Amino acid sequence: MSVSHVTTHILDTAAGRPAAGVAVGLYARDGDGWARIGAGTTDADGRAKGLGPERLASGEYRLAFATGAYFAERGQETFFPEVSLAFTVDAAEEHYHVPLLLSPFAFSTYRGS
Repeated sequence: MSVSHVTTHILDTAAGRPAAGVAVGLYARDGDGWARIGAGTTDADGRAKGLGPERLASGEYRLAFATGAYFAERGQETFFPEVSLAFTVDAAEEHYHVPLLLSPFAFSTYRGS
């Protein structure tokens, strides 16, 4: 049994709206490094769906958000040119949703549903 695909969404908490147009990469642990297995861009609702394979095995994964480019397009300075979130997938689970709450100088995340 494998887990369903990973989804994410980003809320720009400083602007009070979804963060549209953010490039997101999905990576799987590959020995001592990471292998890119999917990518996408957040839509107008700040959501990125279909980031990678439809089914994922148990293991370590990482989402990398291109936050520097997002803020640069808005003429804003940011402390975080990229936000990288590593998490563990358990094949017994059905779905993984990993949201990002973002501002130019802070971010937060949680295991969503």
